[in-house]
Amino acid sequence: MSDEIVPDNKNWTWVLERLCQDCGFDASSFEAKFSGTALRDLGDRWVAVLQRPDARVRPRGDMWSPLEYGCHVRDVFRKFDERLQLMLREVDPHFENWDQDKTALEDDYPSQAPAEVAAALKEAAESLARHFDAVSSDQWSRRGFRSDGSAFTVESIARYLMHDPVHHLWDVGAEIPTFGS
Repeated sequence: MSDEIVPDNKNWTWVLERLCQDCGFDASSFEAKFSGTALRDLGDRWVAVLQRPDARVRPRGDMWSPLEYGCHVRDVFRKFDERLQLMLREVDPHFENWDQDKTALEDDYPSQAPAEVAAALKEAAESLARHFDAVSSDQWSRRGFRSDGSAFTVESIARYLMHDPVHHLWDVGAEIPTFGS
């Protein structure tokens, strides 16, 4: 077994079409209008994970610790907040590529303080929640495009987003929500 994290190069957009067999999240049954509520709940769940005494411990050398996953989820919330605001501000924007593995290395996730990550994650979840709460009925169909050409609407990017923090709760053995299931 390697002690190196293998970069994730999967295209996870398939979660919009079918149930995740690992974590059980079904994006097709998630109602995007409840994104704000779901994000606040996820923020609370991640704060609890980051309060664990073993938050810094990797269960295996090739798997992130709860702290590293928490850093990633914080950054996912920040990135999707940027993308959501861009979709609401511009017509058919294109998102810059985000290399999450490069971010993890450059920001040295393992060295970050769990309490600080928890506070920042909670703040990022709340900011994103507020922005989703403010989406009007005619804005849910606004589009944006990922660097690989994948097209999203505000509604589909909300459903796509929700899988990530839920799946990573599953990764760290935490209780996962059953939004919409």
